Amino acid sequence: MGKEKGLTTSELAQFTGTENWYRHALSRNVHYTDGMLFVAERAGAYWLIDEIALAQKGEVTLVGEEFQVWTLVVEGSTALLRCDDGNDRRLLERRIDFTDFPEPGIKLYVVDGVIMLPGEY
Repeated sequence: MGKEKGLTTSELAQFTGTENWYRHALSRNVHYTDGMLFVAERAGAYWLIDEIALAQKGEVTLVGEEFQVWTLVVEGSTALLRCDDGNDRRLLERRIDFTDFPEPGIKLYVVDGVIMLPGEY
């Protein structure tokens, strides 16, 4: 089965909660929802889960931040991954030199160590 790269607003809007929580393999205190699993499978974006989960372990600026807004802004084959605290205070920013994630990107939340789509909050 080939990977489909498109993500539509209507597909993402179907996720208004989650039935399952998945534990990240390397950052065991981080979980993600059914919606985030859908994004990872559909867009080939397990790397995005890894970026966010591993940042929870290693980035001093994220310590104690129970609510985080992660935004992936895609332009062509490059992207910018940003994290803020929900009040426009920038916590982290990373340039992604290559990605095939669909434009324009995506916005995600991390709430108490759980990566989710905004509709699942």
